[in-house]
Amino acid sequence: MSLELSIIIPAYNEDERIENSLSTILNYLSKTGLNAELIVVDDGSSDKTAAVAEDICSRSPEIPSRVIRYEENRGKGFAVKTGLMAATADIALFSDADLSTPIEEAEKLIAPIRNGEYDVTFGSRALDRSLIGTHQPWRREQGGKVFNLVVRLMTGMPFWDTQCGFKAFDLTKFRPLLDVMKIDRFGFDVEFLYVANLRGLKLKEIPVRWDNDERSKVSVIRDSIRMFDEVRQIRGNAKKGIYEIK
Repeated sequence: MSLELSIIIPAYNEDERIENSLSTILNYLSKTGLNAELIVVDDGSSDKTAAVAEDICSRSPEIPSRVIRYEENRGKGFAVKTGLMAATADIALFSDADLSTPIEEAEKLIAPIRNGEYDVTFGSRALDRSLIGTHQPWRREQGGKVFNLVVRLMTGMPFWDTQCGFKAFDLTKFRPLLDVMKIDRFGFDVEFLYVANLRGLKLKEIPVRWDNDERSKVSVIRDSIRMFDEVRQIRGNAKKGIYEIK
């Protein structure tokens, strides 16, 4: 029987919380009977992330799972791309390792792809803010709103939240686009959606439940500057024709 879904978890120095997250995902798959695989991509962690992940996955041998590890930290975008390239199902979902969006929300994103309505679906905190349980600190939340406004203005895309770490893909259509992706760190979310939109894929922003994890590694100032620079890179790449599919 072919797999219905590949779940990708990018992870960097997550040995303190990945055990709970992976256990939650594996329990969800067991309870729902979804025929899925779990792929953890260790993005050059300096802690025991890979060992912890391998141990948790080994406790559920009935669910196909594996840990991909490389030594150098390359960025979250590179980790997600690595997982998507390794996926064996036709539909893939990537989720942040902290499960800020509960894995139970997965069906909201998977169903429209399975039904042929959309090619890329992605969780949004902006469309229905009543679904947010624990909010980010005020400064970080306002910074996110400003960033997404800038993304709308610079890319012409109509979406209100490009950065939520919960996205699903029809890999038959999306995987070929990975060859032209250039952004390996936080701006990869924007590039994913921009290139998919540019190439005519059908995209859908979907409101999901979300809770802020106070242990987030995102730095408001440092990462905002980096993300704005990467959005400029994306616009420049588009003008140069880098996103043209050969």
